[in-house]
Amino acid sequence: MAHEKHQDLLKVLHECMEACNHCFDACLKEEDVKMMAACIRLDRECADICGYLAQAISRNSPNISELAALCAKVCEDCGNECKKHDHEHCQKCAEACFKCAEECKKIA
Repeated sequence: MAHEKHQDLLKVLHECMEACNHCFDACLKEEDVKMMAACIRLDRECADICGYLAQAISRNSPNISELAALCAKVCEDCGNECKKHDHEHCQKCAEACFKCAEECKKIA
């Protein structure tokens, strides 16, 4: 089964999704929310694609490699945006995103 074969990726996807959701929530509480708009948008998109890829893996989708390639791109985009901000939640999110992108590329 795909979910047994991709245990490491599933773990990293979950970690990235959690980091993005935390960053999303924390960004909404920042003083200048407008400045965080791109970060918030990408956090949401990244968390969603990570969750979707995890679901696709669990149901042995024939599109896992294509979804992993898309997930890697979204994770990189999110990581690049987050690393622009000095907030700790953004820096941790960027780290999780880049780690996830690397794992996704292994099966893309």
